[in-house]
Amino acid sequence: MPLGLIVLLVLAALVFFGAAQRVLDRMRLTDAQALVILGLIIAGSFFDIPLSRGPTAVTVNVGGVIVPAAVAIYLLARAGTAWERLRAVLASVLTALAVWGMAQLTDFGPHGGRTPVLDPLWMFALVGGVIAYLFGRSRRAAFVAGTLGLILYQLIEWAVNTPAPGRADTLALGGGGFFDAVVLAGVVSVGLAELIGETRERLQGGPASDRPAPLREALAGAPAGGPDGEGSGSGAEEEPGGEGRG
Repeated sequence: MPLGLIVLLVLAALVFFGAAQRVLDRMRLTDAQALVILGLIIAGSFFDIPLSRGPTAVTVNVGGVIVPAAVAIYLLARAGTAWERLRAVLASVLTALAVWGMAQLTDFGPHGGRTPVLDPLWMFALVGGVIAYLFGRSRRAAFVAGTLGLILYQLIEWAVNTPAPGRADTLALGGGGFFDAVVLAGVVSVGLAELIGETRERLQGGPASDRPAPLREALAGAPAGGPDGEGSGSGAEEEPGGEGRG
């Protein structure tokens, strides 16, 4: 079973048993919405949509591109400020460029003479996830940057290495190992945002005192909403040391 599917099944179990409620609240997703999204990604991983049947056959994997991109766009639309949206978009571009740059500086091909410790696509996912967090900061922006960044990287790689006219080629967007990479990048970026954010908050004894009271209460672990699992009334998300994010 592909690593991406294993990760998704583990995430589904965590969501089902309520272990991911705090993260989902800050991403403005309910448990039901998260389970539906995970189910769509898993089911969509088995379907490829053909876009072109010319010399270069282009297909798009539903679970590896369409569903993650749709979720990223949804999270962008729910962002509280224009700055968070801009930061997420810029972080996506930077993630794509960083992963592409790493691909140019490393040579794990048959003539490279190197044996990677990890599959190159997994390395791209881990590096992409770290960069997505560093520039995205919030959980929503980090997820957007991690997923869209890997999708943009595949587009850049294909554009730079466009086959010569008349030469047959195949481009499977989000297919094969890239499905695992997109899933891992999204998980790593959000996981880092949660782990580092919570650690810094605990070390400083809670949310910074100069933030609005509703936001401090939400970050300190105040009830996130009613039994339907909706997020707190303020809907704001803020990483310790950063700005308020809606």
